Amino acid sequence: MSTTAEAFLTEISAPGRPVEEFLNYIDGQWVKCRSARTFDNSNPAHTDELIGRFQASTALDAEDAVNAATAAFEDWRKTAPSQRAKILNKAADYLEANAQRFGEELSREEGKSVALGKDEFLRAAQTFRFYAIEGQTFGGETYPQDDANMMVYSQREPLGVVSVISPWNFPASIPARKIAPALITGNTIVFKPSSDAPLSGLRLVEALVEAGIPKGVINYITGRAGDVGPIITTSKSIRAISFTGSTQAGMHIHRTVHLTTRLQMELGGKNPLIVMEDADLDQAVELAIKGGFSLTGQACTGTSRVIVMKAVKEAFTKKLVERVKTLKIGPGHQPGMDLGPLATAKQLETVLHYLDIGRQEARLLCGGERLSGAPYDKGYYVTPAVFDKVTQSMRIAREEIFGPVIAVLEADSFASAMAMANDSEYGLSAAIATRNPRYMHDFANNIQSGTVKINRTTTGNLVNAPFGGMKNSSTSTFRESGRVGLEFFTQTKVVYRGL
Repeated sequence: MSTTAEAFLTEISAPGRPVEEFLNYIDGQWVKCRSARTFDNSNPAHTDELIGRFQASTALDAEDAVNAATAAFEDWRKTAPSQRAKILNKAADYLEANAQRFGEELSREEGKSVALGKDEFLRAAQTFRFYAIEGQTFGGETYPQDDANMMVYSQREPLGVVSVISPWNFPASIPARKIAPALITGNTIVFKPSSDAPLSGLRLVEALVEAGIPKGVINYITGRAGDVGPIITTSKSIRAISFTGSTQAGMHIHRTVHLTTRLQMELGGKNPLIVMEDADLDQAVELAIKGGFSLTGQACTGTSRVIVMKAVKEAFTKKLVERVKTLKIGPGHQPGMDLGPLATAKQLETVLHYLDIGRQEARLLCGGERLSGAPYDKGYYVTPAVFDKVTQSMRIAREEIFGPVIAVLEADSFASAMAMANDSEYGLSAAIATRNPRYMHDFANNIQSGTVKINRTTTGNLVNAPFGGMKNSSTSTFRESGRVGLEFFTQTKVVYRGL
């Protein structure tokens, strides 16, 4: 149990079974919420196992967090960049030293494998280190002009208080790529993780606390979006919001914020993989499997549509189904599992709903079953599904499912495949499998997607490369990740200085 986080034990209904209660972190203190109410977070692989008890924060708690961040801003913005970088690097040290333990916790609260959970915390540490370096070289410019007695230059300044709102599918790496650039550029933060995976976010804050971050600079609150969301999005003190989640939730935030509140949003996706007639079909199958079923299909960049040339569709589909049937499903802590459970009861319900829709619309080739019996009875397990005979008008081809479901569509030319790929309200990630340089070139130039992959899976992005989508996958304003990720958290001031 972490003494840093000041977690303490209480008794749950079963005698002798303690559960940790975790606290909010506001103004440099680990505190209970004002209402003293809590909510439980359980293991999606075995719902009888409680991961922890978390604070059911209210609007008053959110106001406390915003006020603390506001009060801390002036001192933090004046803190030397090298000192901010030192804190990020020390936090990265802490994450790396505890990556195995934190990865095990992440597996228990979200469902992915322990190995992937550990890798996610190592990636968070890498992100902290990247911005510790890049943030110290991120500044303004000088501008040539004709007056010898004047200097004109720009300088980058922090915005102020930033709200970071993160999802449950990557509960460590996604908030890390928001928190690190915000801190290194001198902003203060109110951080609200998803209520379905709050512990991993707490560990990020714990790392920063261990690293010596001043009070009020980072504030962590848990609870329902409906209770705390209005304060951390519509308060006049909030200068920017970095949000990852559903397009519907993003649109709601977009409609309610102030004119001067800057928005950065990474939203939904319906990501295509085009398989051309010249593709290596075995490789294409692996791209579809990894993109569609790793993380149990719960990635915003996951492959949900596979558009296959008519000439190779039968051969590709046969190979795909054969490969899907070999995938192993089980708890994330058990070695050798290809898929874990869905992360929440709500997500299980959503996926089962779309599976029913798919059975009515198209032809189910394999999977799509709710698993029962040991060890599945207490978890949210569904076998990976492949649908054939899918057309553009079908809901399973157009709506985000966020689960282990792949829809296979047929195209008779590169042009028709591109038209199908672009016929979507989303534009987050897209991939093509081909050996033809012309297809590669035209795909990269004409696909309506923020991330383009050639002979690579739709999932995954580099820490040092920009990430974001087009159309309803993003606000199409500021990208996350990479050096450009610093731009969102700063504003430009131009100075004309006479000599």
